[in-house]
Amino acid sequence: MQAFAFYNAEHSPELIEIPTPIPHGHDLLVAIEAIAVNPVDTKVRASLGDQQESPRIIGWDACGSVVAAGPACQHFKAGDRVFYAGDISRPGCYASHQLVDERIVGPAPQSLSPEQSAAIPLTAITAWEALFSRLKIHPETDQGKRLLIIGGAGGVGSIAIQIAKVMAGLEVIATATRPESEAWCRQMGADHTIRHGDHLINDYQALNIAAPDYILCLNETDHYFAMMCELIAPQGLICLTVTNQQPLMLEPLKNKSAGVVWEFMFTRPMMKTDDITTQQDILTQVSAALDQGQLKPTMTTHLGTMTVDTIERAHKQLLSGRTIGKIALSSISD
Repeated sequence: MQAFAFYNAEHSPELIEIPTPIPHGHDLLVAIEAIAVNPVDTKVRASLGDQQESPRIIGWDACGSVVAAGPACQHFKAGDRVFYAGDISRPGCYASHQLVDERIVGPAPQSLSPEQSAAIPLTAITAWEALFSRLKIHPETDQGKRLLIIGGAGGVGSIAIQIAKVMAGLEVIATATRPESEAWCRQMGADHTIRHGDHLINDYQALNIAAPDYILCLNETDHYFAMMCELIAPQGLICLTVTNQQPLMLEPLKNKSAGVVWEFMFTRPMMKTDDITTQQDILTQVSAALDQGQLKPTMTTHLGTMTVDTIERAHKQLLSGRTIGKIALSSISD
């Protein structure tokens, strides 16, 4: 098989040939048709030392066809089309083939292209877990409550807006600064858009609506934490996804009896939690919702086939901080 591997943080990936792995246990061997890039890709790349003894294959968003299944697999077989985010502790999807635990894999949407499908898993799992596992939102009892999403036009924000509206019936306030990102949030279903950065509190208060019951922060925790503590409703919950550099000062939340939770979508696959199959369930529901038109694709940019050039262009675009939706690449060319 072929793969694009990184030997250090500074240099471009190299196309290498390595043996195609054999699936054991719960693993599926997937022939990759398309991938999507995420900020975690650039973060892992940046963390690499000067020279890796073994090349690192990154990437955690893919769509493809099952080539072979391990003996413990029960849900998928050769020929099935699947999509998944995978496990950050294992080799990634910048490759022609990949091993992935079937318990974190879902059936690929039938109505979408491979590239559109590959752009969904990591962000959909993150959003779903944040809303329902971490913030403990119950659609039957929490409809109409308010959710503030900081970073609404990015990959996670784009699908989180939709899931919050369609699956939970929440009133969604999304942050967006540029006209094009504001329009995108509206297209995804946001009820209100406000500016982020230092405008956040004033813009929210100008809406003349009640305080947010929930806040999902997809941006710099250090910059926004004090603002979130001021905005959150009494007994509300804040969900963080970005590592903070400074200690979090929780005291401002005491009188509100408000709380803070973390969402890291790799927790279940990395830790092999008892409920690891929850991610398969999430992707199965998301796939059905996409095919039924309840959810919209979030891919906005297709840069072509996976090459050194297109990978570098994708990473550069992500690092600009101005990406709307998701960026996808097609499989390695034969």
